[in-house]
Amino acid sequence: MKNFKHVFVLIALSIAQVAFAQNGTVRGTIIEDSNGEPMYGVTVILLGTSNGAITDFDGKFSVNAPAGTYQLQASFIGFQKVIISDLVVKADEVTVIDQIRLKEDTEVLEEVVVTAEAIRTSEVALLTQKRKSANVLDGISSESFRRIGDSNAGEAAKRITGVSVEGGKYIYVRGLGDRYTKTTLNGMDIPGLDPDRNSIQIDVFPTNMIDNMLIVKSFTPELPADFTGGIVNIETKDFPDQKIFDISLSVEYNPAMHLNSDYITYDGSNTDFLGFDNGERDLPSGYDLADIPTPFNSTNGQVSEFLNEFSPTLGVSPQTSPMNYNFGFTYADQKELANGNTLGYMFTGNYKNNTTFYDDAFYGEYQNDRNTSVIEFQRAATTQGLLAENNVLLGGLAGLAYKTSQSKYRLTLMRLQNGVSRSGDFDLVDDEDAIGKSGYIGISENLEYNERQITNLFLNGEHHFKESGWTIDWRAASTWSSQDDPDIRKTAFTRINDNWRFAAGAAGNPSRLWRALDEVNTVGKVDLTKDLEILARDAKLKFGVSHTYKERDYSIVDFNINFYNGQQLDWAGNASEVWTPQTLYPDGSVYLVSGFSDPNPNEYNSNINNTGAYVSTEFSPAENLKAIIGVRAENFVQRHTGRDQLQTVVLDNDIVLDDLNFFPSVNFIYALQERQNLRASYSKTIARPSFKELSFAQILDPVSNRIFNGGLFAIDDWDGNLQATHIDNFDIRWELFMNRGQNLSFSAFYKSFKDPIELVLLPQAQTNTELQPRNVGDGRLYGIEMEFKKSLDFISDQFSLYGNFTFVESAIDMSATELRTRNNNARDGEVIEDTRNMAGQAPWIVNAGLAYDNYEKGIDAGLFYNVKGKTLVVVGGGINPDVFSQPFNSLNFNMNKVFGEEEQWALNFSISNILGDKMEQFYERSFSNLSGSDQEAAIQTFQRFNPGTSFGLGIKYSF
Repeated sequence: MKNFKHVFVLIALSIAQVAFAQNGTVRGTIIEDSNGEPMYGVTVILLGTSNGAITDFDGKFSVNAPAGTYQLQASFIGFQKVIISDLVVKADEVTVIDQIRLKEDTEVLEEVVVTAEAIRTSEVALLTQKRKSANVLDGISSESFRRIGDSNAGEAAKRITGVSVEGGKYIYVRGLGDRYTKTTLNGMDIPGLDPDRNSIQIDVFPTNMIDNMLIVKSFTPELPADFTGGIVNIETKDFPDQKIFDISLSVEYNPAMHLNSDYITYDGSNTDFLGFDNGERDLPSGYDLADIPTPFNSTNGQVSEFLNEFSPTLGVSPQTSPMNYNFGFTYADQKELANGNTLGYMFTGNYKNNTTFYDDAFYGEYQNDRNTSVIEFQRAATTQGLLAENNVLLGGLAGLAYKTSQSKYRLTLMRLQNGVSRSGDFDLVDDEDAIGKSGYIGISENLEYNERQITNLFLNGEHHFKESGWTIDWRAASTWSSQDDPDIRKTAFTRINDNWRFAAGAAGNPSRLWRALDEVNTVGKVDLTKDLEILARDAKLKFGVSHTYKERDYSIVDFNINFYNGQQLDWAGNASEVWTPQTLYPDGSVYLVSGFSDPNPNEYNSNINNTGAYVSTEFSPAENLKAIIGVRAENFVQRHTGRDQLQTVVLDNDIVLDDLNFFPSVNFIYALQERQNLRASYSKTIARPSFKELSFAQILDPVSNRIFNGGLFAIDDWDGNLQATHIDNFDIRWELFMNRGQNLSFSAFYKSFKDPIELVLLPQAQTNTELQPRNVGDGRLYGIEMEFKKSLDFISDQFSLYGNFTFVESAIDMSATELRTRNNNARDGEVIEDTRNMAGQAPWIVNAGLAYDNYEKGIDAGLFYNVKGKTLVVVGGGINPDVFSQPFNSLNFNMNKVFGEEEQWALNFSISNILGDKMEQFYERSFSNLSGSDQEAAIQTFQRFNPGTSFGLGIKYSF
């Protein structure tokens, strides 16, 4: 009997376990249809059962039930009930209903019945966010990443209204250059990795880490004030609605670049394939001595020991180029804890290895001819040949999220590691007929490595006190970033009497250069929101404080090769023969001369403290009219430690920018109909110079030989007093939101700029191309935008067409110096206006796509097009003409197919740059009496690359 009892208990437990194992879960989100806000306290129940739940402050619910088919009912006092029919619950699985919208029940009490399949698209959630936002807002969701097939944020951003992406990395909003666009991660400042830019290189963010990417185009006081075109916010994933365990693998083949035996590379380090150098390229010990070991101050052994600490590789070597490949995984889930709270977690990783090869890369330097009757540009120098690049990205994100009945906490740790190895084999021509040129023919082998790292730690708490109407949101983030260019090697030979020789006054002696940038960025902010009533209508009062601290260290160290007893004659133009045991001193003649001086003029430290505070109110002064009015104050102090090249000006943590500014904003939203808004806004914002721009740094690009000069240098009539740009912004938008994610909108905007900063060519520099950031004349910009997404019902409701178009006009008042130098170099018959376009501003941008989505067959596909108009990228002056980027017509195809009994497999096929367009920038002049051959003569190439057409294939498996 005792044994029987044991058996009975075991059987009962087994039955209970089986019954429990057969349970499934239904999760979803409920929002208020009129404003898109999540609804707190909605009752959700599976009809015919006692299984139900109450939504939390995020509008989320979770219901457990045995496997089966149900009707789910959502109800709230004063709102129409919604019943979801044919809801299938599977054992040990989560069924997700993306969004249930409740409408106010203003007439008769009746219920709305829909099927579960009718509300599966998460794109609607993004449109709802656009509709309810206080700002002019555009964006793209993770659902679109999957459909379009974009692998990183740079590719995805091109789909957003008014956005163009330069070089696949830098976002331009509404045609404005990168200084007018700000990037944030989870709403917090994140530093850029490139000393040449203000914004971050967003191509380092894989799309499998991103929940959505939103671009805010109008200012409200809770936002940082240093943007004009827009703020790009990348939101990482936190709470998954269901368990995710995916692995993916993809390859990409470009016939012009891959499996090509002409590809060139060089011996780097054995960890290059992981995106970092293992120390092989490190500076040797003693590099920073006032006198490095040379034949004139050290023993033979000391010189030999020092030289042998450097890598001997100076030349490129041939190799067959590999195809691109990518590997990713994601593991995420949420657990309901015994205390009723919820724990979410996510781990995702990505490895990408891309190879690029241009067999005819071209860099050109051209001048205005001395003779003003000559239309054709005078060639100054050209660099042309092979350019190869291997780009490795290794990224990981780990996140925890914990939710109680009133609070939610998020902790996210992200690490991105990027290494780019670049090799060049070029023919050089220097034209003696050009001003400041000696005239020579040369060849050059260039070896570069660029290593970028970002580590971001993010902590966020969100607290909702429903009874009192208070919400508190606090955030803290620290980001550590670095960019290193270790051992950039350039070995250029000059042709002299049919021999290849090193000539300091021509192609130059071989050089080795190290650049290092380290930056820390710490941000903290607290936002408080109080729900209240104003004029007997719902309203909100918002206020908060923030503080940002940034610090950057930057340095350049360089060496040149010299020859103790003259050059050897048997190198035959082969860079690989230059650094060998036979050529190094004392057995040979090669030794190093340091370009380093103590203190180093190309080393600086800068820091920023920016304290902000704001107050704003959101209220309805009339029926269907919402107003958001407020002001933000920012106290911005930037300090700099550095010195000019002559050591005549030395700064030691001195203040170079100290501003206290107030930034008012007014936003109005008028609901013309239930799903139709009219928006209008005005605000003041600011654009501040970067660390590099407010410095004495002089930075040489070893490939193009172009030199950047920091804005603190006083040159000619420029006093070195670089100031922030102040902007007035006006926006108006009409928007219509329709069923099934369809929408239509028209926008107009106007911006005025006081003291805009632009990168200008220095007319005084004639032997080299030199650029400097300066405040130029005041400017203004105005434009229109249009966006639509429409289902092609007359063909099939599975097809949809979308597009967005931006058209912009801009004008900058030229400074007296620029106007004078342009007039002095004007061609006969050319009339110089006193205004020109803003640098970096595209006159028009077009995005379009045709999409096919067959949910039943698991197929979605699309054809996607992106292009921007001719854009001024470098402002000319004196003998230097303007440089314009040309339209790059990007047409891409992407298709996804889901298959398998549980739809666990997904196949992706893509084609990029179907039109085979080239990326080109030209020197160009244009005035009214140019035509025919004269017009052709007035164009020369600044740089040119041919990316070819790529074919991609990917596979993903979901466990």
